[in-house]
Amino acid sequence: MTQKAVVLDAPAIRRALTRIAHEIIEKNKGIENCVLVGIKTRGIYVAQRLAERIQQIEGQQIPVGEVDITLYRDDLTKKTKNEEPEVKGSNIPVDVTNQNVILVDDVLYTGRTVRAAMDAVMDKGRASQIQLAVLVDRGHRELPLRADYVGKNIPTSGTERIVVELVEVDSEDKVSINE
Repeated sequence: MTQKAVVLDAPAIRRALTRIAHEIIEKNKGIENCVLVGIKTRGIYVAQRLAERIQQIEGQQIPVGEVDITLYRDDLTKKTKNEEPEVKGSNIPVDVTNQNVILVDDVLYTGRTVRAAMDAVMDKGRASQIQLAVLVDRGHRELPLRADYVGKNIPTSGTERIVVELVEVDSEDKVSINE
């Protein structure tokens, strides 16, 4: 695949996350009873960055956890018999019961990853509410899901791919469209 265009650079990603942090605080009337849960892999880093911004704004920490959706995927049966799924584990530092859980991911596409993450969270307890924050919404939903907080909507064709690069995993911060 070749890079077609860079749609978000590092400052644009920073601004989008700052806006999402403000929206989370506003919608939840503060961060009392809220927990951010990043979806592995890049969703964890987006969640940690949101937590930093929320702490800067509110002056208090918001719990941050991570969830591995490997065993909740609906395409596990399509894997070959020789392929074992690699489970990296989940870690949510608080009981999610009666909490507003904000699932965080880098890209929202078909909605299947989010559905799997919701199943994983519900196995941990009965959240008061589950909200969704994504850096990029690229459309093409297969399930009736929408994000509560979106950094940027980037309509794409079926042949295009959104690539999110974050300093924590990659060499730089950018979001690009590849073809």
